[in-house]
Order: sequence, then C-alpha cells, then structure tokens
Amino acid sequence: MAEALLQIGGLSKRFGGIIASEAITLEVPRGELHAIIGPNGAGKTTLIAQLSGQLTSDAGRVRFAGEDITELPMYQRSILGLARSFQITSLFLEFTALDNVALAVQSHAGHSFRFWRNARYERELIEPARAALRRVGLEARADWCASALSHGEHRQLELAMALASSPRMLLLDEPMAGMGPEESARMVKLLRELKGELTILLIEHDMEAVFALADRITVLVYGRVIASGRPEEIRANQQVRDAYLGEQEVTA
Repeated sequence: MAEALLQIGGLSKRFGGIIASEAITLEVPRGELHAIIGPNGAGKTTLIAQLSGQLTSDAGRVRFAGEDITELPMYQRSILGLARSFQITSLFLEFTALDNVALAVQSHAGHSFRFWRNARYERELIEPARAALRRVGLEARADWCASALSHGEHRQLELAMALASSPRMLLLDEPMAGMGPEESARMVKLLRELKGELTILLIEHDMEAVFALADRITVLVYGRVIASGRPEEIRANQQVRDAYLGEQEVTA
C-alpha cells in the first residue's frame, strides 16, 4: 500500500449522550479515493467536520502528510492542503462563477476581502480561477451569475473552488446530492479523472457512484466503523448488507 497521506487514530465526538463518532481509526494512502458510506445519522458528516477542523474532537489524533494537525484550526489545515466541499451548497449567488472561484483563490492566498473589487482583475487570482473552472467543465459559464447555474453546476462550481486552493486532498461531502442522472454521470466522470491526481475522501449516498469510483470503502454505523476494505469485500460483507446495503445489487 502507498504511503498514508491521512492517518486517523481513535477519533471520537459526542454531542451530549449522542455518539457521533467513536474511536474511528483508518488510513488513506496518497492517490486513493476512499469512500465513507453508512445510513443517515452514521456520523459521516461529523467525521468530515472533524478532519477539516470545523469540529473539535473529544479524543483521538489526526495526521496529515506526516504532521499532527489535531489541534490546528480549519484555515491552517486548508493551507496544508486539505480542501472541503459541503453537503449543502455554499456560494455567493450574486457573484459570477469566476468571482466565486477567485474568492477561493484569494482566501487561500491570505488576501483581505475588502480589496475584492480591484482584486478580481488581478492575474494571480483570475488565471488559477479560470483554470479551476476549466478543470470542472465550467469555463463557458465563467461570467454567468452563480444564481443562473443549475444545481449540478453549483456542485461543479464548489469543486472548482476546492481545486483552486491547489489541495493535496479533497474532503467531499455528498457532491452528487440532489443531482439527476445526467448531472451525476458528469460528476462521476470528473471524479474519475481526478483519481490519482489527488487523494479524495468521499461521502456519498449514490451507491452506484461509490462502487464505480472507490479504491476502498469504510462503512460507518452509529459512529462506529463496522467494515473497511476494497469494494468487492464490502459488497460481500453480510454485516454491511444487513446494516446498510440490504439486498440491493450494486454493480461496479
């Protein structure tokens, strides 16, 4: 197995008496697309929030690229190369697609937002923003107001914003949520192209997409890991089928 880029050891989080994550331990090698699946309330989004620094863990450690980042705030983890997308789209709808991505470039570079009006014309912001839009297939929509884009294009735009920070790892929280079949197919194609270029931790309910994309899959139930392995191992695991997959047929 390749060297681990992300190492999680005993990560736990409680909200009162509710266990959101309990002693989660796993490694994600460089270049791997690792999917996290599980029923609603399994703790998947909580785990992503812990890894990104949005939530402080009650116990456990997180190492990224050999560095202990457990105590680092969200912005420092971003600077190190961890980029996150959210389950619910978070865009400046009154701005153009290009403006949204340029803001992400500006934020990662540490510039002040109060200089935004002039900064949108600066090449060091615009060129990487256009490159990110091109990467996700939205270059032709660069000057469109974000509010005029479809839901699927919003998800593509969020991915462009994550890519604009030149990350080493993407934390993707349900990037296909709310998409129709054609939009989902475009996102699967894009993520397949990104595989190997970047390390990706993916939360997704679309099992067809998960089994088509993932190198390895970890299954969470009530905040606990019940299985972790290659797609064929997860598909054949009776405990996983009983807890989550049921008897549905999932093809690669």
